[in-house]
Amino acid sequence: MKITPDLLKGRRILVTGGAGFLGYHLGQNLQNMGASYLAFNDIDEFPNGEYPEGSLLINVDVRDKDAMNKLIKDNKINTIIHCAAALPLWKKEEIFSTNVGGLRTTLETAHANNVEKFVFICSTAVYGVPDKHPLVEDDPVDGVGSYGISKIQGEGVCREFMEKGMNITIIRPKTFIGTARLGVFQILYDWVDCGKRIPIIGSGENRYQLLEVDDLVAAIALSVAADPKVSNDTFNVGAKVFQKVKQDVGALCDFAGNGSRPMPTPAFLVKPALAFFELIKVSPLYKWVYGTADKDSFVSTEKIEKALGWEPKFSNEDALITSHKWYLENKELLQRKTTGVTHRVGWDQGILKLFKRWL
Repeated sequence: MKITPDLLKGRRILVTGGAGFLGYHLGQNLQNMGASYLAFNDIDEFPNGEYPEGSLLINVDVRDKDAMNKLIKDNKINTIIHCAAALPLWKKEEIFSTNVGGLRTTLETAHANNVEKFVFICSTAVYGVPDKHPLVEDDPVDGVGSYGISKIQGEGVCREFMEKGMNITIIRPKTFIGTARLGVFQILYDWVDCGKRIPIIGSGENRYQLLEVDDLVAAIALSVAADPKVSNDTFNVGAKVFQKVKQDVGALCDFAGNGSRPMPTPAFLVKPALAFFELIKVSPLYKWVYGTADKDSFVSTEKIEKALGWEPKFSNEDALITSHKWYLENKELLQRKTTGVTHRVGWDQGILKLFKRWL
């Protein structure tokens, strides 16, 4: 199957968590694939002028069953792309009430309104930190922290509704980046832009797969359009071309051309320190980031390639450089924005600012 201008013809699509990074990119692309109607809901504000004309932008919480039912029913939604999620920096109770409870509410209202297609954006965080690579969809799951556990539970909720006859695709993307991606990556781009040495946890000899957001959007669109007999399943999504961490980060530093370079660090010292900084709330880096940074982390995408005909266009290097270019073009505006805990807002570097001065 290929991406075409009429791929999503007749689809009246609701994107939950639509004000976020992925929601923004779905808004930029789904209309060009023929979607008939687009609605986006979120508890956050929607940036002005960043969504297609005629789209519905509405502040509705996925945990509000009555509001979700009205949203789906009144707008004759037949397709839902569920991106809404509380990220690892959120409080534990918010993570579970949103990532599990909010998902269940959305599925219940979708089922009651005969929604034809549901796509759940999960995460490869469900695999934990295994020794075996590449990871395939049938490998055991073992979530790290509240976020990873909530995503595993979310998949379980999806399977409940699959058994009720709903057509659901579960997508497990690797960490995805691209234009407008901030969060922890803004810290990386800031350090590179300043010509700093970039600390790599461990030797940097490990391979850590990323994903360009446009490749993720393509995977989502193909899963919406595919035959339910094929798409009613779980798929890994990640870059096909990626090198060792020190090589991919080195390529970004080379692009910057200002003396910035990767700097390996002893993981056995750095990881406990970061865990302590996280505990006392002076670092934005959470366990999933620093706990996996020195390990291999990559998945097989063979299943989605064969089933849906998906092919990624971007390597790790491409994704990092594309995202960094956008940062350079927008950094003055970004410096005037407040910090937050979503991927579209810069994060307070906390104690990392002190280390930045020394490198």
